[in-house]
Amino acid sequence: MIYTAMTKKAMKICFEAHKEQKDKTGLPYVFHPFHLAEQMNDEITATVALLHDVAEDTDITLENLRNEGFCDEVIDALTLLTHDPKVPYMDYVEKIKNNTVATAVKLADLTHNSDLTRFDTISDFDLKRKEKYKEAINILQGSGVKTNE
Repeated sequence: MIYTAMTKKAMKICFEAHKEQKDKTGLPYVFHPFHLAEQMNDEITATVALLHDVAEDTDITLENLRNEGFCDEVIDALTLLTHDPKVPYMDYVEKIKNNTVATAVKLADLTHNSDLTRFDTISDFDLKRKEKYKEAINILQGSGVKTNE
């Protein structure tokens, strides 16, 4: 983990925002953004990794995060990573690939979310979600190849 004033502030916000949530496997959700942040190589991407689901999955808004003093580079990436359900998923992914910070975090996010070893049992829905994420990874890595597996 990269420890700076900004990442420590993001850690605290992340923890408070997600502390009561569980992920799809039943584990505390907060482990997910911390896992992503551990993979990041700089302060900005680590901060974005920690906060990547805050605006999407909690009552905290992007404006709240801006008011906390997070810089435009962080807010811009978080804006791209906050999926509006009215926007088709692959269109959302296409927009992310134009921002290197958002792309780095989303690739780590998709990889972690695709790791079926985290699950005790795997459903057909989990397998379909993994295929969707594989297609998104391909888009972000520049191949754009759709999968039919």
